[in-house]
Amino acid sequence: MGLISMYVDREAALRHPIAPMPFDIERGRLRFFAETVGITDPVYFDVDAARAAGHRDILVPPTFLSNSLELSLPNPFGWLAELGVDLTRSTHGSQGFTYHRPAYANDTVVFHRRIVDVYTRKGGALEFVVKQSDVMIGDTLLLESRFISAIRHPEALA
Repeated sequence: MGLISMYVDREAALRHPIAPMPFDIERGRLRFFAETVGITDPVYFDVDAARAAGHRDILVPPTFLSNSLELSLPNPFGWLAELGVDLTRSTHGSQGFTYHRPAYANDTVVFHRRIVDVYTRKGGALEFVVKQSDVMIGDTLLLESRFISAIRHPEALA
């Protein structure tokens, strides 16, 4: 008989602490991101253009906060491993964003992350862990990001 993987303990996961992560948003990193993903609107890489358009500094592109900053952590999926997930059985399920306010170069943002749900589908062959990140400046919410990881449990089909 093969190795049986463990399911995530839902109640423990919902209580699992994930340390807040502060980030300083640097202009150079924003410019690099804009160039890398092909952004051509100068409000995302030119201070003068951003200010002329009514912004106080270079505007942070919509996916920069979650796709660039959060994934640049030394161990961006450590929270899954801490829950006992075999990362070789996990994959990106989906993600979604709700934007509340813009962020700018030279802002310091803090990611407040937590597990908000764990559930199974397909008779237990797939398990999903939902992590929410609230990106804040002080008490101001900028972004709510939901990241869903899918974990395969092929033994459930046997």
